[in-house]
Amino acid sequence: MANFTKYILAVAIAVLLIPFLVLTNYTYTGELKSNINASEVYKIRSFHSKDGIGKFYMGREIAKVMGHQEMLWLERPSRESQEQPSVVIDALNLRPTDTVADIGAGTGYFSFRIAPLVPEGKVLAVDIQPEMIDVIDFLTEDNNVNNVETILGSLTDPKLP
Repeated sequence: MANFTKYILAVAIAVLLIPFLVLTNYTYTGELKSNINASEVYKIRSFHSKDGIGKFYMGREIAKVMGHQEMLWLERPSRESQEQPSVVIDALNLRPTDTVADIGAGTGYFSFRIAPLVPEGKVLAVDIQPEMIDVIDFLTEDNNVNNVETILGSLTDPKLP
């Protein structure tokens, strides 16, 4: 009878937990991982977002490597509240004539927010994925932005002028 009770309890937990994991975009790896880095800034957790690797830096999960197929994630509405990119951009103290390199520009999320701040300068949007460069080129033309220049870099060279 005790085994039957344990079985029912396990099934009940699974029935309740699995939909929670799916609906909240979390996953459970099923294995305990030790802290790879003795430093307090890195933590490894078994319970984590399915979009992350389960390793956390200063409380924030490190995302999986992303290809162009997931580019819309870069443009998600919650990004401002989660990452506060406007605070980052303000901290740059940009001048109107500055030239800025956006390395790993992706969809140009930062490039297009920086461009109006350097109207006499330019933004060099560098990425290694041609698909991302195509997106930035399209948005540059579609939005009539004249100071964002795309550069197709490589794994070892951003190919900056």
